[in-house]
Order: sequence, then C-alpha cells, then structure tokens
Amino acid sequence: MASTTNHNTDDVVVVAMTSNLKAADYSFTITSADLAIGSLKRPSRVRVDRIYTLAQSIVAKKFGQISEAAFDKIRQLLNELVENKQ
Repeated sequence: MASTTNHNTDDVVVVAMTSNLKAADYSFTITSADLAIGSLKRPSRVRVDRIYTLAQSIVAKKFGQISEAAFDKIRQLLNELVENKQ
C-alpha cells in the first residue's frame, strides 16, 4: 500500500472517517472486516472527498490498517472524484 510514502515524510495523508453512516457521494461504509490489521468499534463511513495532510507528530494512535480491497475502493472513488471535477 502507499504507506511507504508516509514513512518518508513528517506528514501523513488521510481521508476522513466518521461513525455517521448517512450516505454521501464519494464515500463507503467500512467495518472491521475491511481491515488487514486491527478492528473498529462500530461500522464507519470513509469520506474520500475529505482529504487531509497531518503532521505525523499529532497522530495519537493507530487503530488499524485497511485491507488492499478497501484501499482500492478509496483509489477508485478518488479517481471518480477527480474525473468529475474536470
């Protein structure tokens, strides 16, 4: 996955995740089954239209790692978002 990029810089690129399961464009529901490592307390919604860059120093805790399939879904939705904005 793209995590090697995040190891070579002081910043990390993330997409928003919320426990609000209301449907939204460029989002999908994620559960513990979508994680390669770790678990979620409850199903959540990944918001690919909400991309942030954070300083790694402010990340308090890593709760898991998404599966390759979930990462592919993020890539797919990000591509759709970019294509629709052109």
